[in-house]
Amino acid sequence: MLRFENLSKRYSDRVIFEGLHHDTVSGCVALNDESGSGKSTLLGILAGAAEADAGEIRIGGHSLRATPAAAKALLTYVPEDCMPSPDPTGRGYLQSVASARKVVLSDTTLALADRFGLTPHLEKRFEQMSFGTRKKFFLTSAVIGETKVLIADEPVGGLDAAARAVLVDLFTMLAQTRTVFFSSYDEAFTEACTAKRVTFADLARRG
Repeated sequence: MLRFENLSKRYSDRVIFEGLHHDTVSGCVALNDESGSGKSTLLGILAGAAEADAGEIRIGGHSLRATPAAAKALLTYVPEDCMPSPDPTGRGYLQSVASARKVVLSDTTLALADRFGLTPHLEKRFEQMSFGTRKKFFLTSAVIGETKVLIADEPVGGLDAAARAVLVDLFTMLAQTRTVFFSSYDEAFTEACTAKRVTFADLARRG
């Protein structure tokens, strides 16, 4: 579902990463490396929010560079701070994602939102929400439509224990048929998701 080859990125004279490779059909993968190593940069590039200097990314078989619309249609991206704009309500955001994926906002999605404790926040605008509440709306959108890949940057940040338990269930369920690729320092969460841990050094090796 998620494949990248020879990914490289530098800022001026600083090499952020070089020659990264990965290929996953389904399951959870946790990128665990030191602070400042470039995790957020890599995840942003994989989601099409930034560009690599070299390399190829394929999502569900579609090239992110050559056919970005087709690739992004199969992707949910949860950045570290989730703020699409201050105006949409929580319900409006979920409806916009459903519309973009050519489906209706289902009872299944609203049930997940309720498990995350989002029902009281559905009519609030994003600017009125806490950091964690915004993140839970983005995470809820992962079950909308037939996506293939979820990319999440520090997904447990801002979540309480109850929401973390819901997220473990969500990641475990999605990983049965999709790729869940996330960054996290939380060892307990990574273990609960039975995620495969990787570092930049691992991604720089073939095989």
